[in-house]
Amino acid sequence: MTLEKKATVVSTSVAGLLVLLKMTVGVLSGSIAVLASAIDSFLDLTVSLFNYFALHNAEKNPDESFHFGRSKIEPLAAVIEGSVISFSAFFILYEALEKIIHPHEMQYMMESFYVMLASIIITALLVAFLIYVAKKTNNMVIRADALHYKTDLLSNGAVLFALAAVSYTGEQLIDPILGIAIAAYMIYSAFPIIKEGVLMLLDIALPAEDIEKIDKVIKSEPIITNYHYLKTRESGSHIFISYHAVFNVSISLYDAHLVADKVEAKILALFPDKKVHVLTHMDPYDDSEINEDEEQW
Repeated sequence: MTLEKKATVVSTSVAGLLVLLKMTVGVLSGSIAVLASAIDSFLDLTVSLFNYFALHNAEKNPDESFHFGRSKIEPLAAVIEGSVISFSAFFILYEALEKIIHPHEMQYMMESFYVMLASIIITALLVAFLIYVAKKTNNMVIRADALHYKTDLLSNGAVLFALAAVSYTGEQLIDPILGIAIAAYMIYSAFPIIKEGVLMLLDIALPAEDIEKIDKVIKSEPIITNYHYLKTRESGSHIFISYHAVFNVSISLYDAHLVADKVEAKILALFPDKKVHVLTHMDPYDDSEINEDEEQW
């Protein structure tokens, strides 16, 4: 089992444990903040299960149906995860407004406090593990999961503060007001996850700094007299790069191919944590102006 899959198994197990703890105390106490956190953990459980499925399928080799593999399942999973976070935030917002309109007193304050304290400790350990895996693998799904649980860590801290504040002051409105703040932060944190996933599904080009590095690698090869039509896209853990290299008309195909292989090796070295696919079109002369209309993007 890969490290990424192990990470999703751990996050799923932790989410399942937190759902049982928070849902029990949330229902008994009547706290909107605790109940919101329980719902969020249930969605975490669902998303983590989906992430495992996504990673399992994204790792499959290309076949007759998917010539380029299934790597786009990763950004699709990120979009779904961000959407789930947003929908749960709107539900929490609704519940908080409902409690402001129809207030009721919270129960089992100490039990709720200790459950949320335990949740913070467990979630903090999980976040540290996911961040480690994300840095080691640079996997988009794990990065989204790490960010997701990081927002959970902050929201759990806010819930803990709400419980302490309500217990100390007796003001029940603190609970729904903080629930609204948690919902707003969840929507704010979900936006970059959704945006990155959507842009990747739309085949957005690599960042300008990466394209500049590729440009320097190609230009560093003296036998290549010029190049054009450099195109890039990222699909999960895969990067696809294509370009037209211009050679002297007298060079043999064999020698041109050796140069292209050399350039490809240098480009692959730029992205050690990614699976890079480089396609070099070898031109005996610069045909960029002749084929300009055909190569527009």
